[in-house]
Amino acid sequence: MTRARARGLWALLLVALVAAAVAPGALVLAQGGTLTSRSDLVGLYALRGSLGLRARDWPRRADPCAAWAGVGCRAGRVVSLSVAGLRRTRLARLSPRFDVDGLRNLTRLEAFSAAGFGLPGSIPAWLGAGLAPTLQSLDISACAVSGEIPASALLGLGNLTTLNLAGNQLSGQLPATALPRLTRLRTLNLSRNAFSGALPHAVWSLPGLSVLDVSRNNLTGALPTPGLALPANAQVVDLSGNFFYGGVPETFRRLFAQVLLANISGNYFDGELGVSDGGGGNVSFQLNCFLDVLGQRTQVDCQQFYASRGLPYDGPVIPPAPQPAPSPVRKKHKNLKYILIGAIGGGLLLIAVVAAIVFCFVCSGSTGRRNHQRESGASPSAPSGVSATGTAAATGGTQPSALSANTVKVGDSFAYDQLVNATSGFGENRLIKHGHSGDLYHGVLQDGTAVVVKRITSRVPRKDAYLAELDLFAKGVHETLVPLLGHCLDKEEEKVLVYRFVRNGDLSNALHRKSREENEGLQSLDWIKRLKIATGVAEALCYLHHECSPPMVHRDVQASSILLDDKFDVRLGSLSKVCPQEGEGHQNVITKLLRFSSSRFFWFPICNLPI
Repeated sequence: MTRARARGLWALLLVALVAAAVAPGALVLAQGGTLTSRSDLVGLYALRGSLGLRARDWPRRADPCAAWAGVGCRAGRVVSLSVAGLRRTRLARLSPRFDVDGLRNLTRLEAFSAAGFGLPGSIPAWLGAGLAPTLQSLDISACAVSGEIPASALLGLGNLTTLNLAGNQLSGQLPATALPRLTRLRTLNLSRNAFSGALPHAVWSLPGLSVLDVSRNNLTGALPTPGLALPANAQVVDLSGNFFYGGVPETFRRLFAQVLLANISGNYFDGELGVSDGGGGNVSFQLNCFLDVLGQRTQVDCQQFYASRGLPYDGPVIPPAPQPAPSPVRKKHKNLKYILIGAIGGGLLLIAVVAAIVFCFVCSGSTGRRNHQRESGASPSAPSGVSATGTAAATGGTQPSALSANTVKVGDSFAYDQLVNATSGFGENRLIKHGHSGDLYHGVLQDGTAVVVKRITSRVPRKDAYLAELDLFAKGVHETLVPLLGHCLDKEEEKVLVYRFVRNGDLSNALHRKSREENEGLQSLDWIKRLKIATGVAEALCYLHHECSPPMVHRDVQASSILLDDKFDVRLGSLSKVCPQEGEGHQNVITKLLRFSSSRFFWFPICNLPI
C-alpha cells in the first residue's frame, strides 16, 4: 500500500469513526417544532449578540427551532447547537472572542459544535459546570482557542462521549485530574496543538475510548507499564509527531495488531519492535529509533535526544569521529599562506592610508582656494572632465561599514536541542517559508511561548547576514522592530535566531486575504487599520534613518517584511540587509576617498539608493 493511499484511508476512516461516535442518540436534529422554553430563548439571543451572528442566519422575530441555522430542538427545548459554517457581522469580526455564556441557559443541550468558527481566547473555567449535564458531544476544533485547559472546564461533563479540540493553539499540560472522570468518552481528539508534558496514564484506562488522536503536539514520556492499555474496542490510535520515548510494551504491540489505524511515527521510541518494515496498511512506525525497522531516525539523532534528557538509550552508541593530526608539511604550507595574506593585506592598508592622507591634502588645498575665491567674489570653476552633476552623484552614498555583533547584549542564548524540540526537529509541518536569509519555522518553547525560529544553513547565500540583525538589535530594542528573543550560535555551520510569534502574519497576506475565504480568527483590514499600519512603517523607518547612530537603511521594505501583531501594530522584519548610511556630518576620510573614486568609475553603493 502506498503512503498516499494509506493517508487517504486514514483520513476517511477517522472521519467515519468520529461521525459514528456522534451519531448515537440523534444529537444533531433537524429543525422543526416550536421553542417553548423562555430560558432557551434568552440563551440563544445572548449567543446571537456575543458571537455577532448575522440576521440572515438567525433572523429576529422568527422561531429559532424553525428558522435559525444550526439549532435543533426536541419537545420545545434546544438539544443541539452548531455555529460551524456561520459568519459574524462585519462589526463583530473586528473583535472576535470566546464568549459563549448563553450556553448556560440551554439546560437540555446534548451537542455543541463550533468547528472552524473563530473563538480566539482561552477556554472559560466555568465551561464544565455551566454546560448542561446532558451534553454528549463538544466540538471546538480549529477555533483559534489558546492557553491551557482549566481542570474545572471538564468537570461535570460525565456524559460526554466526543471531545474534539484539534487544530487550536492550546498549550500547557493536559488536566490529569479531569480526564479520568470522562468515563463515557469514546472519541478524544487533541491533535495539532502545543500541549506539553506527559499524556496522563488514566487516558489509557478510559473504558469506552475507541478513537485517540494526540498527534502533532509536544507531548513526551514513555508508554505506561504493561498493565495499562486502551480497551479492546479501540479503533484509532495516533501518537505521531510528539516526543514519546522508550520501548513499546507487549500490550501495545497486541493493540496495534487489532486496531484499524495506528500511527506512532515521528517520535523517539527505541528498542526492537518485532516487525520487518516501517509499517504498512493500518500501522505506521516511521521516524523512530527502532533497531529492527526500516525508515528510522539516524543513530546520532536518537543518541543526542536521549543524552539531552539524561535517559538510557537502548541502541548502539556512536563515538565521535577522531580528528586526524595535521601533517608537518601541511601545517608549514598553512603558515606560509597566512604570512602571504598578512603581507599583502598590510601593503594594501599602507597604500590606502597614504592615498587617504594625499587626498586630505588635496581636498584641503582645493577647499582653501574655493574659500579664497568666494571671499574675493570669484566663482570657482569645476575641474576639467568632472561635471557638477557627476560630483553630486559621487557624494550620494557611502559603503556600509563592517558589521560586528555584540551577542552579549542581544536577547537570550538558547540551546540548539531546545530549539529542535520547539520546532519538532525542524519538521516540514512546522515550516513557514524558505526566506532569502534563512528558513522560518513555527515553534513553541517549553513554557508555551509561541516563537518563529530562523534557521541559517549553507543553503543561504550570505550566511553572515544574521550579524546585521544582531548588530542592529545591539544598538537597542525598538517597539516597531520584530521582537528578537534570542539566538543560538553554538554550531559553526548553522546559526539560529528566535523571534516572538506575531499573530496576524505579514502585510502581504493581510492585503490579499479574500473576505469570503477569511478565517474567522483573523481580522480584515479596514481604512483605520491601513492608516495605523502606514504610520507604523513610517515610525520604523524614521527610527532607522534618524535615531540610529549611524543612520541605517533597510533595503528590503516590502509587504512581506511588514509584520502585524494582534493589535495590528507594525513589527518591521527582514532585517538581514540593514546597513549603515553615513551623512555629511559622519563621513570619514576613507568614505570621502571612495566618493572620489565613485565619480571616476560611476560606482554607486546599493546601500545609499533612495527608498
